[in-house]
Amino acid sequence: MGNSLGTVPGARRSPAGARLRRIFGVDMVLLHAPSVWDFRDEVIVAGPLADVIPSTTEFEMYPVGLTSIAAYLEANNYNVRMVNLAYRMLRRPGFDVPARIARLRAPVFGIDLHWLPHANGALGIAELVKKIHPEAKVLVGGMSASYFHRELMDNPAIDFVLRGDSTEEPCRQLLRALREGTPLAEVQNLTWRRDDGTVVENPLSFVPADLDWTEVPAYEFMLHAVFKYGSLSDFLPYLRWLRYPSTMLLNSRGCPYDCAACGGGRTGYATVAGRSRPGLRSPEKLVADARLISTFSRAPIFMVHDPRAGGMARARRFFELFAAAGVANELVIEAFFPMGQDFFGMVRRATSAWSLQITIESHDPKVRRINGKFPCGNEALERTIAAALAEGCGKLDLFFMVGLSGQTPESAMGTVDYCRHLVERFGADPRLQFYVAPLGPFLDPGSRAYEHATELGFRRRFTTLSEHRGAMLGPTWQEMLSYETDWMTREQIVATTYRVGAALNDLKREAGLIDEATHDIVAAHLHTAVRVLAEVQALTTVAEPERQRRLASVAKALGAANSANLVAEDELRWKTANGIRVSGLLLRLLAGALVRETGRGIARWRGRYDTHVATPRCLPPVDK
Repeated sequence: MGNSLGTVPGARRSPAGARLRRIFGVDMVLLHAPSVWDFRDEVIVAGPLADVIPSTTEFEMYPVGLTSIAAYLEANNYNVRMVNLAYRMLRRPGFDVPARIARLRAPVFGIDLHWLPHANGALGIAELVKKIHPEAKVLVGGMSASYFHRELMDNPAIDFVLRGDSTEEPCRQLLRALREGTPLAEVQNLTWRRDDGTVVENPLSFVPADLDWTEVPAYEFMLHAVFKYGSLSDFLPYLRWLRYPSTMLLNSRGCPYDCAACGGGRTGYATVAGRSRPGLRSPEKLVADARLISTFSRAPIFMVHDPRAGGMARARRFFELFAAAGVANELVIEAFFPMGQDFFGMVRRATSAWSLQITIESHDPKVRRINGKFPCGNEALERTIAAALAEGCGKLDLFFMVGLSGQTPESAMGTVDYCRHLVERFGADPRLQFYVAPLGPFLDPGSRAYEHATELGFRRRFTTLSEHRGAMLGPTWQEMLSYETDWMTREQIVATTYRVGAALNDLKREAGLIDEATHDIVAAHLHTAVRVLAEVQALTTVAEPERQRRLASVAKALGAANSANLVAEDELRWKTANGIRVSGLLLRLLAGALVRETGRGIARWRGRYDTHVATPRCLPPVDK
């Protein structure tokens, strides 16, 4: 690699040229792939898989860990560039991915495989990078990559896998080892390949006890990187962000709860990331993040995880500091178990506006207890709703799911009757909204549902990463589903999801929770989705090339079939002021970033790297 990771292969090696490459050369490119590579060449009926999340069915929202990795490496004088390929491809259908990758020059390309639905796209992009830049090293990381790290190393396009949920410091160790030629065996959490092809699994020893040692999400890095690299589109998190921007506070890595289907629960993080307990971000750091967000955005701030993670004392401290900071953005919080009016009163006093999201998955308390979500009776749930509305909650979203352990088609349809009961009990309050989504397309590796499938009544269809990669090609989301249950087949999961969605859409119109136009958009898209799904499935027995010709005719309806099947785009949006703002504090932050960047350039000129190495306290290994 030479003396600088930024060295461009084939460049002249004059002393002046080498120094310039030290300053301006990119040491690592971080790429976020679409869920399918290349989705523009495929006809896939993904249906409602992305209806209740901000991104599209290509899951173009990158994991926030990419920003913290980049920020940490830049603090240690490495140049790191991020490119959201999924966003660029969605934004401009003619976007030339191979040409873009060819223009990117770096000795290391990092690709996230955090969520398993990226199995197809992440591996496809990894193979494309290796084809275009055979001399470069390809690094993959994320929770799914950590789970399947051994299988990933069977792919010759992949040189390294970094395991765990906090790979900022191990990534720095890897870049230093490549730059200095020191042993790769010393890089924590690394899976790698010796020259003789032997795969080595270094200990999973870097598991920080908290999140205060790093910036995550690293908003300040993203702000100055937009100017440093001259591209806003490379950093935008999802297709509609400029129209409906949202930001987040990351409460923790890991979770104190253990919901059956969640790879982010206790079982998932212990199995995949070696984490025995959540790594929390302090109230002080969270509020500092919120203040930074308020310098550039008026959009709502979503706090990931229940604010009570870590205890009530920590929650009270957060809201005290949030109130003192005077952050004007709406705060959106989650509830994982019942909350009372005293708690919501504290939230109201601390914020200018606030909203609440509760994922209860099922109206049936027995099903909820089996699956671990909001494991209480309905009266406790409804007291929580009443208290939130009484204390000024601006929007209260309830999320239900289809495909759960213990859930029959009839039980899933009971969601509609329960939502009708809620409409009547709360007088069709327009702030109370409800949504449904299928549990899919895959069971999260590491979750209880994946690791103990038989005990919970799940029948897994896929075991390997390769099988999950192939499944993303569908051609319909019925074929993508990685499981069936003892209570529902895949066909029943698909049909029931559409039935519940249609009935809830009708109920919301009848109750005046949505207008006629919104109802009609969802109804039309749902009708199209059901029709297109049946047409594509019927083509499985049609011989080529006739099958391709018919698929091409179906492709025209894919936009409607893959969006707003169950809920209209605007239904999930918060109504508070949004958009980008330019404040004096933001300008001062950017000026400070310019000064820091100059200092880092000088350090690189002098060959000084690894100047801000963090040494957080780490958790002991998890007993397996």
